[in-house]
Amino acid sequence: MSLTVTLEVKEATSMNAYVATPPGNGPFPAVILFQEAFGVNEHIKDVAGRIAAEGYVVIAPELFHRTAPAGYTAAYDDFPAVMPHFQALTTEKLEDDAQAAYDWLLKQDNVRKDRIGCIGFCLGGRVSFIANSALPLAASVSFYGGGAHTVANRAAALHGPQLFFWGGKDQHIKPEHIQEVTDAVQAAGKDYINVVISYADHGFFCDKRPAYNADAAKEAWGMTIAFFKNKLKS
Repeated sequence: MSLTVTLEVKEATSMNAYVATPPGNGPFPAVILFQEAFGVNEHIKDVAGRIAAEGYVVIAPELFHRTAPAGYTAAYDDFPAVMPHFQALTTEKLEDDAQAAYDWLLKQDNVRKDRIGCIGFCLGGRVSFIANSALPLAASVSFYGGGAHTVANRAAALHGPQLFFWGGKDQHIKPEHIQEVTDAVQAAGKDYINVVISYADHGFFCDKRPAYNADAAKEAWGMTIAFFKNKLKS
């Protein structure tokens, strides 16, 4: 089942979020799903459905709610249209959005309150790292999180184990930036898994993008589901 809900965010704004739930009454573990830079589009909704089918309540907040209309999405080949919304984001605002989604999950009778994780792609990969440092999450997954190195100083605050995926052919995220992130997590003594898929590019998981790599997507998905099962269903 899927629906759209409206959440109240800290600074008295409202934010829509897409919710997908598995059949049955639960309680189920839950996952906050953070969008790419192109909005909570059909691809993100499909990912939400796939995670829900594995037995999780999923909520995908619309991170551009302060500057874009509800339901905003952009074409994958039109990044200039996204830029004003992307540039308006701050770490503090993203924390507030993650908190609002987390608070909504805590109020749901069908959610296991101690088994909430998150996952994000592209922009959302960075947000997933931020959320794991701001909220008492049980697990976090970050797919090619551009700019994650700019928040690497938050590593000491990570709560749950962190799973990273990167594309070895990604020209947007430099190897030294990946190293900066993983070095910070290692130095903080936090549990993490770091996966660099040498034959994958940025956006390799999204089957709507030219960079889609079916093998890499299947392999990363399999590991993600195993990771969530171990951390959120145990």
